[in-house]
Amino acid sequence: MMARYNAWQNRQMHGACETLTEAELRADRGAFFGSVMATINHILWGDFLWMSRLDGGDGPSKPAKEHSELCATFAIWSQERQRMDHRIVQWAESITVGSLSGYLSWHAQMLDKDMRKPMAQCVVGLFNHQTHHRGQVHAMLTGFGRKTDNTDLVLMPEETSWL
Repeated sequence: MMARYNAWQNRQMHGACETLTEAELRADRGAFFGSVMATINHILWGDFLWMSRLDGGDGPSKPAKEHSELCATFAIWSQERQRMDHRIVQWAESITVGSLSGYLSWHAQMLDKDMRKPMAQCVVGLFNHQTHHRGQVHAMLTGFGRKTDNTDLVLMPEETSWL
């Protein structure tokens, strides 16, 4: 459910972001990462990082210090975002109750610290991170006077044609 919600919300966010000019995408809006583009890059970078831990696939192509510069253009980000959303949904469809038990261990480069947390907590963390930062993008889009669509989970459509 959360993987589908993530894809739905990213699709809606994409639609609103594509109405922005290049200058608006990159304007410092006083958000944690500054601009819409930096924030959507950070979300995608985090997804690459978490998915590499969860599914063993590719991680981010840029180091942690360049997280907000992951994709040079909105067009590249759009393609990568769609691919990542498919990856997350495909991975989520393979999850079993057993695969959520146990622990995940990794080395957090930004903290230079070895980490070990319950697997289920890490999965919730993946989706919580996305939701938190999409909220920041939502606020920036609203500040630009752009219409944003509904974010209520209970209003998520059942069909997956938007994936």
